[in-house]
Amino acid sequence: MENKIVIICATVLMLAGCASTETQYYWGGYEELVYKTHHTPAEVPPSVQIEKLRADIDMAEASGKPVPPGIYAHLGLMYAADGKKELALQSLIKEKELFPESTVFIDGIIQRSITNS
Repeated sequence: MENKIVIICATVLMLAGCASTETQYYWGGYEELVYKTHHTPAEVPPSVQIEKLRADIDMAEASGKPVPPGIYAHLGLMYAADGKKELALQSLIKEKELFPESTVFIDGIIQRSITNS
């Protein structure tokens, strides 16, 4: 009898974990923006992307969830494309702070996109 209770409890807990649609990060429109960036780039010039990324970052802060990996790097690249080197550098550094595993990659972006242009 005790084994049945343990099995039932374990099954309920497992199914409850699988049923969750909650994500770790606040994604907002980031995934759609990345898609449009590659498939219809004329629809999303750097200024539009900056606006959308800033809005997603603000919404993430308001919701209390972290932004996903890459969002500050993407923002930094858009600032660089828009000629705003200081904002680009700040965003890329923020990406490294939030996701230290990206340091080598981001340092390469900084060297190629910010310091050499």
